[in-house]
Amino acid sequence: MPLNKTLPNIVVLTGAGISAESGLKTFRDNDGLWENHSVEEVATPEAFKRNPDLVYRFYNARRAQLQEDKVKPNSAHHALAKLEQRWQDKMVLVTQNVDNLHERGGSERVLHMHGELLSARCGFSLKTFDWEAPFDHTTPCPCCNTNNLRPDIVWFGEMPMYMDDIYAHLSNADIFIAIGTSGNVYPAAGFVQLAKSTGAHTIEANLEPGSSNALFDESLTGKASEIVPMWVDELLEQYGF
Repeated sequence: MPLNKTLPNIVVLTGAGISAESGLKTFRDNDGLWENHSVEEVATPEAFKRNPDLVYRFYNARRAQLQEDKVKPNSAHHALAKLEQRWQDKMVLVTQNVDNLHERGGSERVLHMHGELLSARCGFSLKTFDWEAPFDHTTPCPCCNTNNLRPDIVWFGEMPMYMDDIYAHLSNADIFIAIGTSGNVYPAAGFVQLAKSTGAHTIEANLEPGSSNALFDESLTGKASEIVPMWVDELLEQYGF
């Protein structure tokens, strides 16, 4: 337990930068293209209606990559898990990432606002199922036995998940830290503004300051695998752990 100190409420937001060091690459790393296809062709509801085979193939490839032996949680993932173990329900981890590296690193309270790669969703009931293997329009759905499974991913133009919970946590935050994300895309771009408006200390941790850097009270610059463990250790020491 901390030494005579009340723990602050912490909201952590993570983006692609924290997973890049674990060996994960996406279409964004290659001029916004995947096999010469733009994001509009593989990550929108319209794309899925127009060319479902291409979309299935894209997410099957990403799902397979995530399960490669070389893709593992890095020290930033482990550090956030260590912080969660001490802070318990006074910390929440919100991620824009669809991988499972936070969970594999030991985190348990993770809100995946953009969905999860190792999950499939029924297009009728919206039920989700843990899913590691490839699937496509010929794969029967476990709940209705129709061929209506889709990736459990929030595509461009769709509403991110858990937004009510996320806004509630941000409204009560004492510390908000954004790790490995530019914070340029809404609704995540508004998270720092909300946290700041309710009095939270705001921190940006990134390879280089983002365009919204002026909104943050503090900026930590460098690799997530280096700056996040240092920040966590300093915070633990500050609160007597």
